[in-house]
Amino acid sequence: QVQLVESGGGLVQAGGSLRLSCADSGRTLSRYSMAWFRQAPGKEREFVAHIRWGGTNTDYGPSVKGRFTISRDNAKNAVYLQMNSLQPEDTAVYYCAADVPPNYTIHYTRAMDYDYWGQGTQVTVSS
Repeated sequence: QVQLVESGGGLVQAGGSLRLSCADSGRTLSRYSMAWFRQAPGKEREFVAHIRWGGTNTDYGPSVKGRFTISRDNAKNAVYLQMNSLQPEDTAVYYCAADVPPNYTIHYTRAMDYDYWGQGTQVTVSS
């Protein structure tokens, strides 16, 4: 069973930075394609970033491109989301999600295509 645990959320002022982490305590994430989504109150879950299992290709949602960076460290069994130039509209609960083999999704922006989810970590950006 895959169990994803996010950490690193918190309260930050506009213009600040945070780094979120996602780990699977029981297994290795190296074979999974991973993504970050976020959900603000009253809004649908939004795609933020995706990294393929090989770690060489990344994709970003338009609202975060150029400010956020997704990365992975297979030696540490972790995936990260570095968030810079944070704005109040980035306030949300951030979730990591795993897409497990053998059939990796091509629709990586669709939340329904992911197999496992973490519990989420709150990010609040004050103005």
